[in-house]
Amino acid sequence: MGYQQIIMLVIGVIIIGLSTAVGLTMFTQEMTRINRQSIISDMNIFAGVANAYYKSSPNMGGGNRIWDVDKMECGLGTIMMQPITRSQMKMGLIYFQQKGDILTIVETGTSLGNNGSEHVQATLQLTGQNCEIVTTINN
Repeated sequence: MGYQQIIMLVIGVIIIGLSTAVGLTMFTQEMTRINRQSIISDMNIFAGVANAYYKSSPNMGGGNRIWDVDKMECGLGTIMMQPITRSQMKMGLIYFQQKGDILTIVETGTSLGNNGSEHVQATLQLTGQNCEIVTTINN
């Protein structure tokens, strides 16, 4: 083999290696973005169901303007204050907390977040009286 052929072979290997590395990085970033959007979508669905519970009267199965995470159902069965594992959807853990008029939903995903060491996580706070929703991306 001539020197030109060896140089072309080496350059080809370098280009293929760089292309593979860039492709893997792009794939990982996209998976993180998709996981983050998925947990935010889940929390918005739960917030809608929780808001309907909050506003409904007790004879309709509601909370009569009181958050009761022990009685609310958001498609996961009865919600408790401990984490709920979403293994069937592979989305991570969901926490529900009530404090006065504010319901807090924290969901942790399965992909590594922006810092590269912890999983993606978002927090949604729903205020009962004015139905205000505030979503914060933690990682």
